[in-house]
Amino acid sequence: MKKSEKLKGKEKVSARKEQYKMAGIAAAIIVLVIAVIAIYFVFVVPPVVVAAGDTVNVTYTLMFDNKTVYQTNVNTSPFTFTVGSGQVLPGFDAAVRGMKVNEEKTVMIPADQGYVYNPDRVAIVPKSLFPRNQTIYPGEKAQFYSNSGSVIPVVVLNVTDAGVAVDANSPLVGQNLTFVIRIDSIQKATASSAAATATS
Repeated sequence: MKKSEKLKGKEKVSARKEQYKMAGIAAAIIVLVIAVIAIYFVFVVPPVVVAAGDTVNVTYTLMFDNKTVYQTNVNTSPFTFTVGSGQVLPGFDAAVRGMKVNEEKTVMIPADQGYVYNPDRVAIVPKSLFPRNQTIYPGEKAQFYSNSGSVIPVVVLNVTDAGVAVDANSPLVGQNLTFVIRIDSIQKATASSAAATATS
């Protein structure tokens, strides 16, 4: 081998080493930049989390103990509520606090912390509230509208000459409930709305 060829070979090896060295330095710089950004967002700009007074959009699936799905809004519109306003079960309300956008959580709410039976939701209503040609029987499900226009689902308990006994208690009374919850968005509360929620 000629001397010039040996020299060229050494130059190539040296150039390759220099390339590896530069690549290593570039990789170290990239890692350092990523670490600095991560530290910045964790310690300087903490992530937005759900707190009392915030209005949140959530996607949820509600299941019974046997994993049967009772209700879900997956692939439909998110459910919107204000945290701490009493719009949802206390266990559901507590579960979303501290969650971040796109975070998902599974929470089990025992029956004694879920829907409670309320005897005041049992009433006798006139038969005239039902369609005239409808045969009414115990166990039948029906719907009425409140003064505000919201739908009230009921179950017929009994039919007498005095009227129809209906139960407007939730069918979820006495059930252990498992919710799979995902936070879709968080609208942070203003100072005044947060104070109002805290005192309500």
